[in-house]
Amino acid sequence: MTMARGCLPASTLRRAVARQRAGVRWLLALLLAAMGLAALAQNRGWVRIAADGLHDPRSPALGVLQEPGEALAALPHDAVGNQVRWVKALDEGAIQPRTNILPETRVNLRLSEVLLKNTGEMAMVRFPHRQHTAWLDCSNCHGAAGLFEQQAGATKINMMLILSGEKCGLCHGAVAFPLTECKRCHSVERGSPEHQAFGNALVREATPP
Repeated sequence: MTMARGCLPASTLRRAVARQRAGVRWLLALLLAAMGLAALAQNRGWVRIAADGLHDPRSPALGVLQEPGEALAALPHDAVGNQVRWVKALDEGAIQPRTNILPETRVNLRLSEVLLKNTGEMAMVRFPHRQHTAWLDCSNCHGAAGLFEQQAGATKINMMLILSGEKCGLCHGAVAFPLTECKRCHSVERGSPEHQAFGNALVREATPP
């Protein structure tokens, strides 16, 4: 069999692609590790308003604002991000945010969970709707928002997009726990009881807490 000049055998191409993908995975792992070390190196106390780089320290209005340490210290502690486990605070009744502003707004709290299987060597991702719809309306992610299709498995999601601030990365690392906490999302090991609970499906209804 004669091979065209300049062409590589398919097996060689496959090995080259596999090596390239492995290199990308190592790069992502190193980047997340560096982010984790940076987070640990930060002072675990909250920055005072006058020094946060957002407020004008010369403004007389600072005196009427509550300091983050005073407002957040009594809430369930987290070691990363803004140092509060917000879902736990909500579940325990430590905070009681208003569910809607307009009386006619319909609150759609969902219990369905979605399994994301295409995670390479990492554990699979269990996306819980309850923890998200307790804070957000469906339209924040679906429909005109354009973040996720409503059909399970129809949206392309990868760590490059997330690290670029797209998809899950739009909130995680900004107002939700940071991307250094890999196992909070990658929590379903293949073949585990939690995996088996999904059967052959990508979506299941969770038990109410």
